[in-house]
Amino acid sequence: MHRLTRRSVSAILRTGGGARYRNCAAPISCSVPIFDSVGEGESRSRWYSVLLPKRSDTVKSLSQVQHLKDTLFLGKRYESTSAASDASATPPAERYEYQAEVSRLMDLIVNSLYSNKEVFLRELISNASDALDKLRFLSVTQPDLLKGGVELDIRIQTDKENGIVTITDTGIGMTQQELVDCLGTIAQSGTAKFLKALKDSKDAGGDNNLIGQFGVGFYSAFLVCDRVVVSTKSPKSDKQYVWEGEANASSYTIREETDPEKLLPIGTCLTLHLKRDDKGFAHPERIQKLVKNYSQFVSFPIYTWQEKGFTKEVEVDEDPAETKKDGQDEQPEKKKKTKTVVEKYWDWELTNETQPIWLRNPKEVTTEEYNEFYKKTFNEYLDPLASSHFTTEGEVEFRSILYVPAIAPMGKDDIVNPKTKNIRLYVKRVFISDDFDGELFPRYLSFVKGVVDSNDLPLNVSREILQESRIVRIMRKRLVRKAFDMILGISMSENKDDYDKFWENFGKHLKLGCIEDRENHKRIAPLLRFFSSQSVDELISLDEYVENMKPEQKDIYYMAADSVTSARNTPFLERLLEKDLEVLFLVDPIDEVAIQNLKAYKEKNFVDISKEDLDLGDKNEEKDKEIKQEFGQTCDWIKKRLGDKVASVQISNRLSSSPCVLVSGKFGWSANMERLMKAQTAGDTSSLDFMRGRRVFEINPEHPIIRNLNTACKSNPNDEDAQKAIDLLYDAALVSSGFTPENPAQLGGKIYEMMDIALSGKWSTPIEAQHPGAISNNTETVEAEVVEPVEAGSQK
Repeated sequence: MHRLTRRSVSAILRTGGGARYRNCAAPISCSVPIFDSVGEGESRSRWYSVLLPKRSDTVKSLSQVQHLKDTLFLGKRYESTSAASDASATPPAERYEYQAEVSRLMDLIVNSLYSNKEVFLRELISNASDALDKLRFLSVTQPDLLKGGVELDIRIQTDKENGIVTITDTGIGMTQQELVDCLGTIAQSGTAKFLKALKDSKDAGGDNNLIGQFGVGFYSAFLVCDRVVVSTKSPKSDKQYVWEGEANASSYTIREETDPEKLLPIGTCLTLHLKRDDKGFAHPERIQKLVKNYSQFVSFPIYTWQEKGFTKEVEVDEDPAETKKDGQDEQPEKKKKTKTVVEKYWDWELTNETQPIWLRNPKEVTTEEYNEFYKKTFNEYLDPLASSHFTTEGEVEFRSILYVPAIAPMGKDDIVNPKTKNIRLYVKRVFISDDFDGELFPRYLSFVKGVVDSNDLPLNVSREILQESRIVRIMRKRLVRKAFDMILGISMSENKDDYDKFWENFGKHLKLGCIEDRENHKRIAPLLRFFSSQSVDELISLDEYVENMKPEQKDIYYMAADSVTSARNTPFLERLLEKDLEVLFLVDPIDEVAIQNLKAYKEKNFVDISKEDLDLGDKNEEKDKEIKQEFGQTCDWIKKRLGDKVASVQISNRLSSSPCVLVSGKFGWSANMERLMKAQTAGDTSSLDFMRGRRVFEINPEHPIIRNLNTACKSNPNDEDAQKAIDLLYDAALVSSGFTPENPAQLGGKIYEMMDIALSGKWSTPIEAQHPGAISNNTETVEAEVVEPVEAGSQK
């Protein structure tokens, strides 16, 4: 809005300002203040949005001003003549519809939507299942549709010599117009249209098992076919029609079937002429395998044409020479010679005989049925440790059966590779995928096997990829929760061997969960098991540790080492064992990282006893002050000798029998972690010095060696032997604390030197010690005496 002053408005009204603006290309909007008299010496202004007319006359009286004010208040609008002429000159817009190059579009649908050629059979079987479902649904109100006892099934026959696959169903079939609408119109789903009609109708049933939704599944046949022939007979029509189309073609043909041998009572027959490179799909064994993988749980029986055989005994023609020989023997009775042969024949074989037990009520399914389903579905030979069958309703509805295997797979690489193919996803009983990268289960639970079936999962058009969405996240949370409930049931079982077996196979997976899944720490922690200082033979849980804690104990103590033996003999344990405090032994490489991520359990913090500032709750300030006064100079003397090897030298409160120990800084790596990081194949050596942190040398003031060094410090701090003793003491503490010496050969030399001093002259006589060469100088040569042999028992 342009704001004009009162003087400007008066000038415009006086000089005919409308003429000044009448040639503008667009109307001008401005705000003009109109002043009303309120009282003496007062005025009130009102602002109005105005578009000036193309011509205005000079306002000569107050009534004209009032008229202008009324006009502005009513909001009248005017347009310039130039703007009106431009609008009338604009030509009318023409509407066009999008066009598509059909052959190119078909190429995109066939070769871009699907990443795996073998899914063509899944899509075509799903279409056949939908046709059967439609017929079954419509027959409820139209019983004549199933007259003649039509069996609702799907039959697949192959001709591997000519590369032809034939899929026949006894479903609803299609009329000529439906062929045009469904097969001739890309991305138009007949199933989706049928579902919409059911939804709009008042008598529609709420439960249906129809699969199709996108309208492009049929064209997946061109992944492997050069030509597709569809022969179909609908109960709505007296005629049978044949649809025929070729790959990369922009047209198709429809004709009436006139061959009496090819007439169908009802249903559809697809004849797939395979490409030269894809004729392997015409093998009966290949088709049977694909049906079992993708369409095992389709609700209608699927028969495949298979070669079978049976054994029988047949007579063998005798050799003339043997007959003559037998004739000479003149045997009155002779048995005819036979052999066993296998006679082959072709017949229909039911391929999807395994039933989807997850659709049944869990109360009606026995343990034997669960175990049998598990073995068939996942090709296992052992019964699972546990199973969980549940149905989830609410924002997302799905049914699932989860299993905990009895043993870990060979190689035990599932903890590294999240793509284990252990979870099989079905949508309306049709297999979608088992290749997930953490969408349904986190990596640490990848050992859990099971099936998940839902009717409303968000899939891409190819139905191969599970799209990320809120529904998938909800499914993941519920599946993880059910998996933990199942594992918790194993841990609370009366048979403790079951959980021992589970922990032996999958304990590392749960420890990985402590690192990767903070949200489920409360579910993971009760399932963890460790050895401890009071239980070196049996694993204990964190709940058992908390129950055994002393009343004054505030923290959960742990020690990380490479084995239980090393942990039991470490000097860090000495004072804690005297106080009868239990310490967890973390002997797996992943244990220490898992506990550090867990941080606490039941408001009890985890404390590493190998790090500085260990508080055992028995501090005596007066006694500590006296000891520091007595040994403070010695600590400074030792620190000066060791230099940058240690950050400081302190009086220890964790030692009782050892003279010293080397502890890690509070925020650095422990000795165990430093050992593991050095052993990493792809480790970064440049970070070792940074992450190693500070090392604190703690001494035991009650040990004789430390007391002797304290005396040496006060009497002769520059004594060479005392300096060497400090170096050897540090190296010994380095090894006993779990660290790796930087120069093992130098350490060995120091030990040999100390042994030489300690053992010098300990087992020699005084003369030999004073004159080591006397024996060799005074020795005389003695001739050997020949002794004749004497018989045993004789006297000489």
